[in-house]
Amino acid sequence: MKLNIREIGFTIINIVRKTYRAIFRTDYTSFIFLAIVTGAVVGLATVLFHHSIEFFNEIFFEQTAGGLYFLGAAAVIALPALGMFIQSLMIMAAPDIASKKGVAEVIKSVATKGSIIPFRNTIFHFFAPVISIGSGNTMGPEAPAAQLGGGVANKLAHLFKLSDSRKKVFTAAGSGAAIAAIFNTPLGGIFFALEIILLNEFQTATFSALILATVTSSAISRIFLGNKSVFIFHSPDVGGYHYLYLYAILGIIAGLISLLFIRYSHALDTLFNRKILKKYPQWIVMTLVGLIMGVCGYFYKDIFGIGYVGINNILANVLSWKVVIILLVLKMALVPLILNSGGFGGVFAPSLFIGASLGYLYAVGLNYFFGFQFDVTAFILVSMGAVLGGINSIPISAILIIFEMTKDYSFILPLMLAVVASTMVMQIALKKSVHEKHLERQGYRISQTKEGLLL
Repeated sequence: MKLNIREIGFTIINIVRKTYRAIFRTDYTSFIFLAIVTGAVVGLATVLFHHSIEFFNEIFFEQTAGGLYFLGAAAVIALPALGMFIQSLMIMAAPDIASKKGVAEVIKSVATKGSIIPFRNTIFHFFAPVISIGSGNTMGPEAPAAQLGGGVANKLAHLFKLSDSRKKVFTAAGSGAAIAAIFNTPLGGIFFALEIILLNEFQTATFSALILATVTSSAISRIFLGNKSVFIFHSPDVGGYHYLYLYAILGIIAGLISLLFIRYSHALDTLFNRKILKKYPQWIVMTLVGLIMGVCGYFYKDIFGIGYVGINNILANVLSWKVVIILLVLKMALVPLILNSGGFGGVFAPSLFIGASLGYLYAVGLNYFFGFQFDVTAFILVSMGAVLGGINSIPISAILIIFEMTKDYSFILPLMLAVVASTMVMQIALKKSVHEKHLERQGYRISQTKEGLLL
């Protein structure tokens, strides 16, 4: 019996060795294998990230809120403050790691030769946004997911001892795969990596890795999270083609709103770093910001969390235009406030929320003041893409993400027109992408050939 077990063990080892040699016999087969492995691991990590947000949301809003029963309905006010306080403790415990947040860190890793993303950074930036979003702060999961995917892929690349050029490719592929998994948008994930992480640097090998990784991660995401659209709406009627100019105007307005959002965020960044955080402890500042978030959520619950419920309420036309205006203002004000005070999270989902509110108000205004009978849904969806593309400097990704998230092709022409108009406004105003400007504010400069990141 022992001999048989030993023989079976040797047989398995031999099979593994032969498989390993077959896979890594050529660069091409090893490249395909590693891209698929990267997509699978990132997909599983993203699914865990998604479930962790839901888990912490349940802890905060059901168990913690239940423990504060003596506050009654007002208990929800304390939850975002508690989440911000916990994040401030994490920042105090690891200030250097905490400062390395967002997609910019992945861009720097990709653009810098031999750059390593420490795995402890990846773990930290897994839990911090989970606590932030789970406690009700009005942030999105996509930037942390992209950082998670890039960090996991970078770690795998180092374990497999890949060259610097291959590490760059797979780190970008990991970020794209995470976006594909979190949004269920494989094409959007590919072009997110190309437009943001790689700053539009295109190579055939890179594209192949992106495709394999995003397809694999999307498949895993659909297995565990399902394949249904998060948005609920009827098929929109975009009107006649002679009304396309109205969508172009909407795109320009979306660009101006995006520019206002970015300018406001930069102003807050300067205010917090140069004045407020030098006078007051960060834990006090963050807790107060959390209380402001909680008060706003107490009166307008659609502002809590990622915001998909609020977007669906806007699509369903169950909110009055007055409430939508308030939600738009609150989302515009709170997201940069939370981020710049030290909170964690992304701005993709808030961009969609801002776009939905703007599109709704634009369509209602056209119908009321000019006597049109437009389908409000079409303008909401188009505006979501326009603001997403404007705030994040991702025109192609924005079009594809909206198309894939809605699974509807009927409004693709006005969507493309509005997104291009929005990003045009941003390019005229900023001259560069939002992410390049952010890196410049940190003291980095992207070379013209995009071969390196120069300090």
